Amino acid sequence: MRLRYNFRLHPSPGQRQALARAFGCARTVYNDGLRIRREAHAGGLPYIKDTDLQKAVITAAKKRPDRAWLGEVSSVVLVQALGDLHVAFRTFFASVTGKRKGRKVAAPRFRSRKDSRQAIRLTRNGFLVRPHGRLYVAKVGEIEVVWSRELPSEPSSVTVVKDSAGRYFASFVIETADQVLPQTASEIGIDLGLTHFAITSDGRKVANPRILRRAAKRLRTLQKALSRKEKGSANRAKAKLKVAKAHARVTDTRRDFAHKLSTTLIRDNQAVYVEDLAVSGLARTKLARSVHDAGWSQFVSMLEYKARRYGRHFAKIDRWFPSSKLCSVCGSIATSMPLNVRSWICPCGAVHDRDVNAAINILAAGRADRLNACGGDVRPPLAVADAREAGTHRSVA
Repeated sequence: MRLRYNFRLHPSPGQRQALARAFGCARTVYNDGLRIRREAHAGGLPYIKDTDLQKAVITAAKKRPDRAWLGEVSSVVLVQALGDLHVAFRTFFASVTGKRKGRKVAAPRFRSRKDSRQAIRLTRNGFLVRPHGRLYVAKVGEIEVVWSRELPSEPSSVTVVKDSAGRYFASFVIETADQVLPQTASEIGIDLGLTHFAITSDGRKVANPRILRRAAKRLRTLQKALSRKEKGSANRAKAKLKVAKAHARVTDTRRDFAHKLSTTLIRDNQAVYVEDLAVSGLARTKLARSVHDAGWSQFVSMLEYKARRYGRHFAKIDRWFPSSKLCSVCGSIATSMPLNVRSWICPCGAVHDRDVNAAINILAAGRADRLNACGGDVRPPLAVADAREAGTHRSVA
């Protein structure tokens, strides 16, 4: 399995300038290649090959006076930036022709120097992790790294990122083997919500941290201060950085919460089942802020890749499955179930907590799908008919 390990970087002032040059050169090469291909398409010319494009925007461009400064950065950075353009075009073509499943992908677009996130990518011949723990980047130098844990193997590539809050990170791509955990008999179904973040089939309810809501007051104050600053001034840049740092703190806190909860659930259960929610659709309703604040998609993605890594079973239940309206005791389905109804009584006499009942139904549906996928009988086995049942003899008619 390929994983990313992110570590904080603390470059010196000179290294920050060198990284800024690398960010700018990578962006220029990407935009030059995109412009040439767009002009060729507009002129009715055939699609330019990758090798020909690299010769035009890197090899030949370094010899021109207006692009001579491309030689100040590592050629690995430029080649990888152009490689990102090639991947973007191939992904776009696969999406247009229908070879790529999922949502449609738009055509590549130009990168701006005003983007809040800047990044460069280097392969093994462009970086090196020194024995004393510093990260050497070609034509930048040895950068101090905050190692929160050891790398399990040699990284195949690294992406140096500068985020909107002005922080630098190194994202290493690692090839690692699966770490299968000991088997456990426990299986669990999870119903995601807003009142409680997660409700499990065994009756546990995980409180929704509402991280963005708790930080809303401070964010509102910082946004007001930013709006009062004159555009283009140094004070506006400082206020903008404060807003970015406040949002980064919210993002980091939400990610930390999702990591801890997903790790606990995967470690303690052999199989985990969740409902396939249409988050993009729910984000267009009046509950959009709460849906985005919950971060369901990020949490489910963590469950999925951790289950694959640690030898657990993970599955999503069909989003149209009536988990909330279905009685987990008798199997009858209620006609309607408004959101304000948090508990209900089935005609069979069972009293249900709406969320716990949904989690129990998700667990049952997940087990049924897993049994069928593993060769279980979908239909009941054939049995000898009772002698008293109606037959097909002519005398019966």
